[in-house]
Formats: sequence, structure tokens, C-alpha cells
Amino acid sequence: MATFLLIILGIVIGTIVIALGGGGAAFYLGILSSSFNLPPATAAATSIVTAFPSLVIGTIAYIHQGRVNFHLGNQMLIASLPAVIIGALISPYIPQQLYKWLIAIILVVLGVQIIIKQNLHSKQKKTHGKFAAAMYGVLSGLMVGIAGLSGGGPVLAGLLILGLDTFNATATSSYVLVGMSFLGSIMHLTTGNIYWQAGIPLIIGAIIGAIIAPLLVNKLAKSKHVYLVQYFIAILLIIMGIKTIL
Repeated sequence: MATFLLIILGIVIGTIVIALGGGGAAFYLGILSSSFNLPPATAAATSIVTAFPSLVIGTIAYIHQGRVNFHLGNQMLIASLPAVIIGALISPYIPQQLYKWLIAIILVVLGVQIIIKQNLHSKQKKTHGKFAAAMYGVLSGLMVGIAGLSGGGPVLAGLLILGLDTFNATATSSYVLVGMSFLGSIMHLTTGNIYWQAGIPLIIGAIIGAIIAPLLVNKLAKSKHVYLVQYFIAILLIIMGIKTIL
């Protein structure tokens, strides 16, 4: 029964987060920590490894749909990879409370920025887009390296703020997260064991969700109310930021 429930959870999380340009590692981390009482290193390693296969499958589908912006995506990815390594190396020395507050502030600010941009109806990319893309990549890389998160929040928010439409941003975010999650998985495998009893059912469910997500995106992209998805993403970022410190 527990295995079946984990598969269902994986499907739900995989579908939602891949459709919204995330990896889901934060959700997996929460499940593993609260339900299985795993040590932080083991929970972080298992969550990032769990997120990786579904990200690969979702990204391949998005590439076939032509939604990935490789120009911005590669700028973020190149900046994020060194940050993943640095984050993993310094994570034992960072007070968890300080890290939680920093992540909370970053997520809330990014959510507010998306709402402001949407209200202003600004469709132009910023002139300093290359530098900004790199900074969002660094933020995400640190989140992956330090805490075993997939880092989707800053990447997705950054792409939206830089001017990509909703679903090109979610697709490009998935592309960036593949590289970060792969490196993050390697780094965390050296510091924590993988709890495969929970990881494998979650991976199976997440893969199914990743197959469903691009199909869902195609449906949503044809909706007249697609702009509401950006508000949903912004509110979700703010909620996740607040929940980080509670």
C-alpha cells in the first residue's frame, strides 16, 4: 500500500511540477523527511535523484514541441553548474536557519516580481538579460548544491521576468534543471545514501507524470486564460518562501 501511494504521489507531483517548469525535489524532500524521518543528507540525495529521470523525459518532450529557449537556458545552465559544486561543498558549514531565511526572501521577492511584471504587461526582455540570466542560474545552483532542491523557483521566475512566455519558460526551466539535477545527484551521492525503498516508487510515478505534463501544457497553451498560470506560479513561489521559515 505504501509503495502504491508513493507512486500516486509521484504522478501528481511529476505532472504538476514538470508542467510548471520545476523538478519537484522540494516536494520529494518534504515527503522523505516527514514520512520516513531520513537524515538530511539521505533525504537531500534521494530527492534530487528522484527528480532527475522525470526532468529528462519532460525536457525531451518540450524540445520536440519546440518550446525550449536554448539561448537563455544555456546562459543559466553555464552559470549554475559551478554554483551547484560550490553549494555542495559549503553546505556543511552553512547554518540551516540562515539558509532557510535567504531562500524564503529570494522566493518571495521573485514571486512579487512576476506579479508586478504581469500587471505592467511588459513583453520586452531586459537589456542586461545575459547577466540577469547568469544570476538566476547561480541562485538555483546554490539551492541544488546546498539543500538537494531542484532549483526550479529562481530559474522559472528569472525566465518569466526576462520575457519568455509562460510555457516556453516552463520548458526552458526543465531543460536547465536537467543539467543541475544531474550534477546535484552526483554531488549528493558522495555525501548521503539513497533511500531506494521510497525513491524508486516516487521515480516511477514522477516519470508517468512527466509524460502527462507536456500534453497538459499543450492543452493549457491554447486557453484564453493562460496568463493566469503566471499568477499561479508567482503565488506558489511566495507560499513556498513563507513555508520555508515556518
